[in-house]
Amino acid sequence: MEQARTALAARIGEQRAGDGDPRALVGELRRSVLLVPVDGGGLWSAWSGGVRWVCGFTDEAALARFALSQTSGDRPMEYAALLGARIVDEVVPSLDGPAGLAVDIATEDGAMFFPPVAGIVPDAVALDVDSEEGGR
Repeated sequence: MEQARTALAARIGEQRAGDGDPRALVGELRRSVLLVPVDGGGLWSAWSGGVRWVCGFTDEAALARFALSQTSGDRPMEYAALLGARIVDEVVPSLDGPAGLAVDIATEDGAMFFPPVAGIVPDAVALDVDSEEGGR
């Protein structure tokens, strides 16, 4: 039996299909609880394209797909459940350098990246905000 998608996963699907509203997607991200793997006492992240991406997952199935791609599967992956707003408003700004949020990266045709830009992260750490006004 297939598990119902979370509201955020459904919004991501709409956006990927070209039918979504970007503002509604960001709003749903902020309201959603994401599962973020914990590694060595900190949140799991990866560097790509000069950006540090905090990796979050919409449900345990999406997290399990990721865990299987990263480990041998012989032990559970620890994770923290965090509100999306907390990740983009508090966690991302606390990291060194540009950072964003990558959601469901091990889900084929279901991943979405929320880059460090205005409207997603605070202006003080957004890459597209003039440095005199804030930004990194």
